[in-house]
Amino acid sequence: MRLSNLADYAVVLMSAAARQCGSVPLHAGMLAEQTGIPGPTAQKLVSQLARAGLLVASRGSGGGVRLARPAAAISVADIIEAVEGPIALTSCVAEGRHDCSLEGSCKVQPHWGVVNGAVRGALQDISLATLSVAPKQPSPRRSRHWPATRSDYDRQHRPPRERPGRARRRGEGRRL
Repeated sequence: MRLSNLADYAVVLMSAAARQCGSVPLHAGMLAEQTGIPGPTAQKLVSQLARAGLLVASRGSGGGVRLARPAAAISVADIIEAVEGPIALTSCVAEGRHDCSLEGSCKVQPHWGVVNGAVRGALQDISLATLSVAPKQPSPRRSRHWPATRSDYDRQHRPPRERPGRARRRGEGRRL
């Protein structure tokens, strides 16, 4: 599964709006500049997100857009659905769609609702507030079973090299 560029841009744009926390009025041009999203695309997304109730627009001088709800109350699923529509991995679960050649004989089709619900639930659990702060740097994991680097692996798995002047094993002494 892969998000469309538009859905990806919508998440980026909403994250930028959440970082502003209402400190200044935002407009599509400002969000485009902050995020690197092309201006016309940012304008289109602002309109879609406002229609979906995720952004609120105000007119006049000093107008602009702001989040309709606190960032913690907006999920990644909300943003994706505002741009893409309902989250569904297959088209056969959408009501009114009958374009699958396996329809009627497919044994998996009744289960896609559960799969789609699980994916949506995972995206619903990630809030915009989570995405608008810098991520914590993960501490490097060192496993007892896996060496941290290739050189550590080599040291653990290569037989030791015999070095000149090193004591030899019994029976390997010099012959006179």
